[in-house]
Amino acid sequence: MPSVVSTDDGRDVIIKFTNGRVLRGDALVSEDVWFSPLSGKIVRSQLAFFDDHLLPSVVIDLRGRIVSPGFIDCQLNGAFGFNFSTLLDDMSQYGKRMRDLNRKLVQTGVTSYVPTLTSQTKELYHKVLPFLRPLSDSRAAEDGAESLGAHVEGPFLNPSKNGIHNVNVLREAYSFGDLEDMYGAENVNPGRTVGPMAVKMITAAPELGNMAELIPEMTSRGIVFSLGHSEATYEQAAAAVGKGASMITHLFNAMRPLHHRNPGIFGVLGEAKGTPRPCFGIIADGIHLHPTTIKIAFNAHPDGFILVTDAMHMVGLPDGPYEWTNGDERMRLVKNGKILLLENSNTIAGA
Repeated sequence: MPSVVSTDDGRDVIIKFTNGRVLRGDALVSEDVWFSPLSGKIVRSQLAFFDDHLLPSVVIDLRGRIVSPGFIDCQLNGAFGFNFSTLLDDMSQYGKRMRDLNRKLVQTGVTSYVPTLTSQTKELYHKVLPFLRPLSDSRAAEDGAESLGAHVEGPFLNPSKNGIHNVNVLREAYSFGDLEDMYGAENVNPGRTVGPMAVKMITAAPELGNMAELIPEMTSRGIVFSLGHSEATYEQAAAAVGKGASMITHLFNAMRPLHHRNPGIFGVLGEAKGTPRPCFGIIADGIHLHPTTIKIAFNAHPDGFILVTDAMHMVGLPDGPYEWTNGDERMRLVKNGKILLLENSNTIAGA
């Protein structure tokens, strides 16, 4: 961590948060935090004081509030009126919409996220994915939240577990070339573009096509393979984990349900200690899962438990109907409080 940064006129800026609590291990500890608003990083207070002979420029009394690291959302479809799965008439505006979202999103406590694209046409993937690549380390703190690279949730999903994904665009993959054709070779192969690769995670049904055999090719490229929207049996899921699958997308939702004779995807969380167990996303909004179901998942594999929002672009917007591009169709989603449904149905449409 740096000791301090300076303004353009040479003045050093440090904010001191006092009378707050900081998470240390599994305990909240009363502790001051010195912070540089220009770098967006915590400052070593002793280094700044004793070595640089500096005092904080601003002192903020937190009155017992908690100072927390920023949240990382591993499944975010959009927010504040902008859906990542969108083709604009003028695609040069896509980056501007992203920057506007980033500045608003950081106010929710999310400092970085994995922008999620649903099952779409390859035209959309090819045009949108370059905008979702991780940015360079030189970005300024006032830019807000940042993308860590894209999560493509589809279109290699099981049609029987499509959720609200458009079955007309769902496909099966038999070679890595099928993934390159769908997402763009430059977006799934490191070194094909200047800067980081766009795709960082792929959700797919391992039981379809030749997908399970393609998992090592994905992981060797630094792509996380996530089980999801799947009818996979326990045996199929376990085989996928053995080949490198390390994540489960919104556990319990859009997958074969837990059965006492075949626990399905959920069963891989109960493997014996020492064998690989994937992390798993949980949508804990009180709608997608019963609280007891969440507790069961946590107790099965607490170290793999990841809260995700699976939020759609209605975050921060009033209740009502909203347009959504669903593959090759235009549909509408209806927001009513924290419930989001596909119009004229009882199908949950994200969160």
